[in-house]
Amino acid sequence: MMKVAEKGIEKKTGLNFINLLGGKNIVTKPINSEFDIIALSSEGITKASLDALIGHLGISKKAFSENILDSSVKTIERKKSTDKLDKHTSSLVIEIAKVVEHAFAVFENEEKVKHWFNTANRALNNTKPVDLFYIPTGLNMVNDVLGRIEEGVYS
Repeated sequence: MMKVAEKGIEKKTGLNFINLLGGKNIVTKPINSEFDIIALSSEGITKASLDALIGHLGISKKAFSENILDSSVKTIERKKSTDKLDKHTSSLVIEIAKVVEHAFAVFENEEKVKHWFNTANRALNNTKPVDLFYIPTGLNMVNDVLGRIEEGVYS
């Protein structure tokens, strides 16, 4: 288990935010605060970070590109792994990584996380959590349900 700082509070998680984005070899700057995350978004994350995150979601690159990023998979595939994504795309991908990190802390198992993200959820109006990743409000809703599960509230 690793410790990750989030809003000044350390929490234990099996797979942290940096690892979800490809590890310290890809995300080379330390992330110690929300301001570091803003700086990372502004600078842009690499396509390699995007690819690493997609690998943890249990969906195809095509589905992620088209349904979440509102971009064609060909546009994403044309980029080299070291190419930076724009700040808006980077910000969305980073926010998704934070929600995925929360899911790993709750479920502690990659297969359970993938299953939960890709299964319709009554608390989300019978929508798959991954289908809400395209918009910040949807990500917040998914994160709220994860928080309720974490606290033992029926969700």
